[in-house]
Amino acid sequence: MSQAIRAVRGMNDILPAEAPLWTHFESVVRDWLAAYGYRELRTPILEHTGLFKRAIGEVTDIVEKEMYTFVDELNGESLTLRPEGTASGVRAVIEHNLLFDGGKRLWYMGPMFRHERPQKGRYRQFHQVGVEALGFAGPDLDVEHLLMTARLWKRLGLAHHVRLEINTLGGAASRARHRDKLIAYFETRREQLDEDAQRRLYSNPLRILDSKNPAMREMVEAAPKLMDELDEDALNHFAAVRQGLEDAGIAYRINPRLVRGLDYYNYTVFEWITDCLGAQGTVCAGGRYDGLVEQLGGKPAPACGFAMGVERLLALLAETGQTFAEPAPDAYIVNVGEAAGRFAQRAAETLRDAGLAVVLHGGGGSFKSQMKKADASGARHALIIGEDEAVAGELSIKPLRGGGEQRRVALDAAAMLLQAASTNPET
Repeated sequence: MSQAIRAVRGMNDILPAEAPLWTHFESVVRDWLAAYGYRELRTPILEHTGLFKRAIGEVTDIVEKEMYTFVDELNGESLTLRPEGTASGVRAVIEHNLLFDGGKRLWYMGPMFRHERPQKGRYRQFHQVGVEALGFAGPDLDVEHLLMTARLWKRLGLAHHVRLEINTLGGAASRARHRDKLIAYFETRREQLDEDAQRRLYSNPLRILDSKNPAMREMVEAAPKLMDELDEDALNHFAAVRQGLEDAGIAYRINPRLVRGLDYYNYTVFEWITDCLGAQGTVCAGGRYDGLVEQLGGKPAPACGFAMGVERLLALLAETGQTFAEPAPDAYIVNVGEAAGRFAQRAAETLRDAGLAVVLHGGGGSFKSQMKKADASGARHALIIGEDEAVAGELSIKPLRGGGEQRRVALDAAAMLLQAASTNPET
């Protein structure tokens, strides 16, 4: 007997028992995004590697360690499974000239891929919902995104389980001044830097501030602060974002060490964090990336957005005791005999034409064994068809939930009775 093939480690199946929670989440998300006027964008999961190197930054964990990259044998091109969605979204906007008539509010949902050690809440194939607003300058869209996410937590019943942290990275000139001061500061403490920090000292010193190494925490806390280098425009932008949050009554904390892991951010950055999932506490993050459209070859255009990890949010829903069962069928058809089987197929299609959810038993078996399956299905009614019923064009309706008498009726009458029961479960 050959050995069974298993799924790739860190790439998980979503089983039927888990799917209702995903379906519920996706339904809530679609309604929520429609309420804000965002339109769906679907991009390929495979892109040219250069897209992510240019957008994310070559000296980042994602590009250096985590991307699934390979050479296409057909033409020798280097291709990468998308590790995040913003770069693909901006590429599509540029390629199809979507900003020709003004700003666009867009969203996407789907799998992303990063080659890292799998652990709870951190997988090699994971799913994100991303929201991007391109072509809109000013802090009002930053505020909209923060208000949007706050509303989603309410709809999902998670408002009391997440908290908001914000920061500003300012503009290019502010970051350049800060970068010089960071390099000078860390150069005098080089012996305290770990391997990653030493590697990033001259290429991306801002990322050192995001280090999770506890041995460097005190040194990092004492490093020069970007807030001290911000110009008036950046300070005014950040003040407007804060005012918008305060006007809406949304609590937040300014975290001056919040820098995000991608090079394209400027001005506002934010994270929604939970304490319920251990180390993988960030469930949603984003900010403004005004230079990315031009960086990827488009005409200069402001932009901001955010992404949320679906698996982490579903884990948080489960952690907070929320469960979602798949809707039960209206009826389960039990049938024994050749003529009964043929009539059962016709009856099932007729009832589905009437808008009912019907499971037709398959695989044969006795009435007794089939009735057990009918009960286990969660259906409110079993529809019993034997040879006599098939000849007469009738079926017997047996209530499985809430009592009631079994009755034998014509197929058309069965459809009306089941429709009435579906509309009014008390009947």
